[in-house]
Amino acid sequence: MARLTGTVMRATALGSLLFLAACQTGSNIAGDGSGASSTGVTYLQTIRSEHGLPPLSPDSTLERAALQQAAYMARSGKMEHTTGWGKDFAARMKDGGVEGAAAENIAHGGMEPAKLFSMWMNSAGHRRNMLDPRFGKFGLAYVRESKGSDKRYWALVMGR
Repeated sequence: MARLTGTVMRATALGSLLFLAACQTGSNIAGDGSGASSTGVTYLQTIRSEHGLPPLSPDSTLERAALQQAAYMARSGKMEHTTGWGKDFAARMKDGGVEGAAAENIAHGGMEPAKLFSMWMNSAGHRRNMLDPRFGKFGLAYVRESKGSDKRYWALVMGR
């Protein structure tokens, strides 16, 4: 009986290691990333002032949420608001300590901030998020698609 238990335990351990190895080989290796809220300030101030709205202030909690989402997208190779572990935007915000109304814009490509904000302003839903008068703070971040890549996964999170 002890011999059978030992065999079962070794088989279980080996199976667990193989499962972990399979998970790791299936994932993308993302490149560097950074909070970029200081870069977004000028663009968002201009956009909002042109529409009679007060500026958004950079916020470290929202920037952390944006960086987490940009990193998830870069690792998974998917541009989406829901993570692979089933967390939608609302759940991610709640878990990250973001209270109240919030919104998220995401993008992927080889674009610099000027093109990024122009693209978002030319999209009705993204534009609505940036011009929402309920928001007073934001966080902007990106993670490169891979090491050395000029393509980035961007996330902009706005909140109260």
